Amino acid sequence: MFSWVNNEQGGRNKDGEMYQTVTEGLQQLYTKKILPLEETYLFHDFHSPALEAADFQSKPMVLLVGQYSTGKTTFIRYLLEQDFPGMRIGPEPTTDGFIAVMYGENEGVVPGNALVVDPKKPFRKLNAFGNSFLNRLICSQIPNQVLRGISIIDTPGILSGEKQRISRGYDFSEVLRWFGERVDRIILLFDAHKLDISDEFSEAIKAFRGQDDKIRVVLNKADQVDSQQLMRVYGALMWSLGKVINTPEVVRVYLGSFWAKPLRNTENRRLFEAETQDLFKDIQGLPRNAALRKLNDLIKRARLAKVHAYIISYLKKEMPSLFGKEKKKEELIMRLPEIYTILQREHHISAGDFPNVVKMQEQLQHYDFSKFPSLKMKLVESVDKMLANKISGLMTMIRDEESKAPPAMVSGGAFEGSQDGPFGQGYGEGISAGSDCDDWIVSHDKHKYDEIFYSLNPINGKISGVNAKKEMMSSRLPNTVLGKIWKLADCDKDGMLDDEEFALAQHLIKVKLEGYELPTELPQHLVPPAHRKNEVADNLYNHDAD
Repeated sequence: MFSWVNNEQGGRNKDGEMYQTVTEGLQQLYTKKILPLEETYLFHDFHSPALEAADFQSKPMVLLVGQYSTGKTTFIRYLLEQDFPGMRIGPEPTTDGFIAVMYGENEGVVPGNALVVDPKKPFRKLNAFGNSFLNRLICSQIPNQVLRGISIIDTPGILSGEKQRISRGYDFSEVLRWFGERVDRIILLFDAHKLDISDEFSEAIKAFRGQDDKIRVVLNKADQVDSQQLMRVYGALMWSLGKVINTPEVVRVYLGSFWAKPLRNTENRRLFEAETQDLFKDIQGLPRNAALRKLNDLIKRARLAKVHAYIISYLKKEMPSLFGKEKKKEELIMRLPEIYTILQREHHISAGDFPNVVKMQEQLQHYDFSKFPSLKMKLVESVDKMLANKISGLMTMIRDEESKAPPAMVSGGAFEGSQDGPFGQGYGEGISAGSDCDDWIVSHDKHKYDEIFYSLNPINGKISGVNAKKEMMSSRLPNTVLGKIWKLADCDKDGMLDDEEFALAQHLIKVKLEGYELPTELPQHLVPPAHRKNEVADNLYNHDAD
């Protein structure tokens, strides 16, 4: 087993039990350390329902959010490369509920009311949102390879107007917040022709407060505008996002056209392919980072539970024993921002760990402060010890598990062969150009390179590094890049270049200037003919020598 489990910091819990897996460790730490604190101070009433076994054991989940007709359902269809039960696509608002697209051996649909009583699915706590929501929730199960690695949550198209927000019959933003706390990736989809962020969309994005590291943005249908328009659309999108996502960092935006139809404008094809591969890599890596994400979310939850305990116990302490309770309650609610500041100083807590003050004030209106529990330091200290000692052990265990059995990346569907074959990104371009040709690709422009080579006055068919440097520096590439090109081109490592090596250096400069990366080792198809090993001749020579 692991060496760290013998130490005080890891593996064994208070009862001497040993965690066999990271998932088991997370679940036991939550149940024994964090849950008692949450239950004592009514954390579940104010913030988030209690976690269950399925929350720790579930596959990584991707949540898609966007206004109607931005291509959310089509995006799922694009990834899976097949239809799924309950799918409806159209220019009008079609998806009117939440669809959890998950793996299942038998294709079918599970209604919301049945879904929330399944202990194997991480949706049991959605029962609190009532029948109006559950009637608009389904689980679509299909035997698709992509869904072996991730589950995908499709959401209703967001509309503008007060009527749409009222007529849903459930708190849409609260449902999104519930999903946002549990998913591994939140993808906000925008249409190149629909960049306006409606009031409901703005509230939906704000519901993901504290989950900023999970958010990615996709500008879909980007092929429907030309390059000049795309530049303006991108700028307008970033301006709009800056008003609702309050982070100093710029959110990552992927450009593309995520459906299996011909591009309308092909001038940005290369850009779209690169962006698609970047997005695919991000999604494919979710299983590998799932354990770290759950650990990170557990730490955030523990910190919030501690802060909540301090707030509740402080309000209890300030309440009078007999008379004037209602008046004091109103005063404390009004003074809540000041109470936050007091607790920050007293317990050395960061301001970012505190819940939203306005929302907290609204929730506190419904409670009798005199019935709140007093501060029990044993519960708080138990969580502090867990954060200080146990978490480091789980971090070690995560690394050990990954080194022994790395989680499989997401495969199948659109991910299958996306980087292999002649249609993979960059195939036949840049450094790989000419890899499937019989002739040396550099020879196509060698006559031009030879003119430059012989103008540099070669001696015995070679030019020195000093003469080559003058010509190579005319490319204006940094010395570090030119030094790498020199090492790649100097095949015989004699510190000089013959005509073929010089032509190769010029070809590598051209590749770099076109925006492609250089290899760490020279590919076989770029080795100059005069410097290639003749395996047949070598074998004959070795045979004669014997």
